[in-house]
Amino acid sequence: MSNTIQKNLDYKKYVVSTKLQYFKPHATKIEKTFAEEISSSLNRDSKFIDPKYFYDKKGSDLFEKICSLPEYYPTRTEISILKQLQDELPSYLDENFRLVELGSGTSVKTRLILDILVKLQDTTEYFPIDISEILTESSEQLLKDYDGLHITGLIDTYEGGLQFLKNFDDKKNLIIFLGSSFGNFSPNDGCEFLKKINSTMKSGDLFLIGLDLVKDSSVLESAYDDSQGITAEFNLNILSRINDELDADFSLKNFSHYAIYNEKKQRVEMYLKSLVNQSVIVSKSNLLLNLEKNELIHTEHSHKFTLSQISELLDSTGFQIKQTWLDDNKHFSLTLASKN
Repeated sequence: MSNTIQKNLDYKKYVVSTKLQYFKPHATKIEKTFAEEISSSLNRDSKFIDPKYFYDKKGSDLFEKICSLPEYYPTRTEISILKQLQDELPSYLDENFRLVELGSGTSVKTRLILDILVKLQDTTEYFPIDISEILTESSEQLLKDYDGLHITGLIDTYEGGLQFLKNFDDKKNLIIFLGSSFGNFSPNDGCEFLKKINSTMKSGDLFLIGLDLVKDSSVLESAYDDSQGITAEFNLNILSRINDELDADFSLKNFSHYAIYNEKKQRVEMYLKSLVNQSVIVSKSNLLLNLEKNELIHTEHSHKFTLSQISELLDSTGFQIKQTWLDDNKHFSLTLASKN
């Protein structure tokens, strides 16, 4: 490991075993605390909560449940494409690639990429970047299943993780960003984020991104408002988290989950709707929140793309597309790109 990282006082290093270590930012590095962000984002006319706060332990577990719902096509569709890649991706790789994953979660899809790399390599390095502590659990499970695997995890934001990676070493990286998570960014923020990934990459690096495609609105809306109410529970859990961590008094029965596809902006919009006129105290944010009946708190956008938009987007942020793979229904895409 480079001396730069060892001397980096912004992170604390945890060594679990000879095959697993992870880094976590010191509290002083976090620019805005959860309390400060909530104070800022709820104290405005268009109220919102950043979707990164969905993923506490319960939120991560609920999202895993969402991924297996019959209405939620993105996960199983992306997995079907990743299985297609077993024969095609190896031609772009060699024994010198490390796998870097943005938002690793429980690493279900990661295994399909690791299966490719372990056939090419005696020792495989995996570098997951995730804001959730679930990273350590899933890493330990992966090590049980892959003998030659070595994991360096980073519990941080994507931006923090990319900055960390930039100074890490000279090894080639295959950076993967799956699950259509990119769709959660606004168009401007998304472009900036792709530029940040591009600036992190060395000339031999590769980037694999999963993006959800524009399709019939009924398919999209049912995917984000399932019949079992798991997505609703996932959305409302963010209020439970604020209650627990910031001493708030949100009453969950006073809110409902609301999801709609905005055709003009090509995105599913997810909100928490206030069912009554109400006041909520968020003690640690020093916030008294007044909400009117039917007022919305925005929690997530999920943008959908056309293939031509994907091509333009990657081209404009410094990438060169190597190949794009689709499922049979053309519902989802995986695109492999290099630094231009």
